[in-house]
Amino acid sequence: MDYPVTQAVRFLREKKIEFVPCLYDYVERGGTRESSKQLGVDEHAVVKTLVFETNEKRPLIVLMHGDREVSAKNLARHLGVRSVEPVTPEKVTKLTGYQVGGTSPFGTKTTMPVYAERTIFDLDRIYINGGKRGFLIEISPSVLHVLGVSEIEVGI
Repeated sequence: MDYPVTQAVRFLREKKIEFVPCLYDYVERGGTRESSKQLGVDEHAVVKTLVFETNEKRPLIVLMHGDREVSAKNLARHLGVRSVEPVTPEKVTKLTGYQVGGTSPFGTKTTMPVYAERTIFDLDRIYINGGKRGFLIEISPSVLHVLGVSEIEVGI
């Protein structure tokens, strides 16, 4: 299969991490519901890459099930900061080098801590953005541990 060689793909290859490329037709504002429908997978297994920053302007990435939301209050509590909020789409691109809708936690321009909702690790396989709109990669969630991703409980 012909698939884009993004910064995320280069990063995973460099780390010798196996993945399965999954292409779909990107739909503006379709989100994980659209990608899961097109790929025929459970939306719970499609993982969103969300960029937040603390009140001290420190950026971080949170990985969350496609069918769940992040509680900013719980995230701030977990991090021991006063508050966190999602960054603007422009700032996402500046920090990661990726467009919103194509943001991958792998191979980001700025190195940031990455946190994943604990229950993601209970899944057999996950589908996470490969660094381009319309391109997910299927991997084992255990790979996230290998890459230094921390487990947290902030889903609602």
